[in-house]
Order: sequence, then C-alpha cells, then structure tokens
Amino acid sequence: MNISEIIKESIKTKERFLHNKKNLDKISLIANECVLAFNSGGKVLFCGNGGSASDAQHLAAELSGRFEIDRAPLYAEALHVNSSYITAVANDYSYDMVYSRMVEAAGKPGDVLIGITTSGNSSNVVKAMEKAGEIGMRCFGLSGSDGGKMNDVCDINIVVPSDNTARIQETHILIGHIVCQIIENKIFQDKNDGRIS
Repeated sequence: MNISEIIKESIKTKERFLHNKKNLDKISLIANECVLAFNSGGKVLFCGNGGSASDAQHLAAELSGRFEIDRAPLYAEALHVNSSYITAVANDYSYDMVYSRMVEAAGKPGDVLIGITTSGNSSNVVKAMEKAGEIGMRCFGLSGSDGGKMNDVCDINIVVPSDNTARIQETHILIGHIVCQIIENKIFQDKNDGRIS
C-alpha cells in the first residue's frame, strides 16, 4: 500500500464513521456528560494501552491544560501516568488490575471514565469500566471492529467501523478532539470561538 492509499483509507474510515448519525449523537452525549461532571465538581479519567494510552494522555492534557480557549483547567487525568503505581500493581496483583484499582481509589459517583481500546477487549480497560460502574461513574468507550466486550460495560461505546488499528486510532483522536471542543465551548462559552452542536 502506498502513501496515497493509506491516506485514502484513513479518509474512508472517517467517512464510514460520519455516515452513521448514531455516532455523532454518541459524541454529543459523551461531551454533555463530561460537562455535567465538570460543572458538578467532578473529573474525567482516561485509560488505554500502548497507542491508546497515548491518546488517553493526550486528551487528558487537552482538558487539564487547554484546547482552543485560554481558560481555567479542568480535572482530567490519564490513569497510566504514574509508572511506579502501574508497575507495583502489575507486579503485586496483575496487569489486568492496574486501572480498576486506580478507579477504585480516585473515582466518585458522577465522575466519568473514558476507556480506549481498538479491539474493545483489553482486559484492564474492561475491568476499569466494571469498577467505575460499581462506583456510580459514567462509563464511555472508544473502540473499533465490533466493539468487543466494551459494548457490555459502557454506558456508551463508540465503535469505529474498521479492523485496522492505525485507522481506528486516527479516528479516536478525532472523536476526542471534538469532545474537548464541545466541552470547552459549553463550559466557558467563548463567543469568539466556533460552536459545535
């Protein structure tokens, strides 16, 4: 596959995603639930593995730092950023437990957990979602393929219509950026910044 074909396939994946209106509704619902959490003094936590961990950290930084508006920070965090914690829990318990234990420690009812897994089956992300649900957090997923186990543990699971990991991840970061922009606009209401509905 040449460079042009790779770019075209990325575009086609996003077009397939765009043509399912339910996906757009899900993005809006997730963003609105995050706004409710922030406006109630809550937080948004993210988790994922590998490239999805990078996406989790990226999106948490967009919210806790800033996205497009110079504004107050929002409480958002990626659960893998403490390497001592991750390696301790992986060693003492199992890698499957690294996110669920942090959710148990940090999560509160009304908070949001966003889990990112291209297969929809990453065990540590699924277990984190299960724990978050027990606590009373809102659980949202970004996945691919058929959605996998995330379909059963999320309040809303956005499934990218692809089996190609890279194409799924490219769409996940697009979705995440849209969510961040909606959150900023709804909370900080910058009249000079373009609104998304």
